[in-house]
Amino acid sequence: MPGAPKNPVLRDFELMVMLAVVQLGDTAYPLAIAGAIEKKTGRRTSRAAVLITLERLEDKGLLTSYFGDPTPVRGGRAKRLFRPKPLALRAVRESLARIEAMSEGVAEKLKGAGERP
Repeated sequence: MPGAPKNPVLRDFELMVMLAVVQLGDTAYPLAIAGAIEKKTGRRTSRAAVLITLERLEDKGLLTSYFGDPTPVRGGRAKRLFRPKPLALRAVRESLARIEAMSEGVAEKLKGAGERP
């Protein structure tokens, strides 16, 4: 994609969506992604919010989407599935590395931090 950053920075929700896509593998579609986020974080999220984020990540060149086989459960409609591109995996690794670097030593400082007057 012309003009796309070489090393995109993922925002909080984008990172959660990308982590769910990676974890779900070939079953990454909006409803499953929303379910994975809620299960792991307790954060309720709508299918629409996930879909908008997925489309934004696809526009950034981080994801590709395709339609799976139609299923009777969905009334014969196909699921739109998402797959990360190599750039997305690099962006996830870099985001996690930044979080790890910034959180180093924080656990010790948080112990008892809320107990002072």
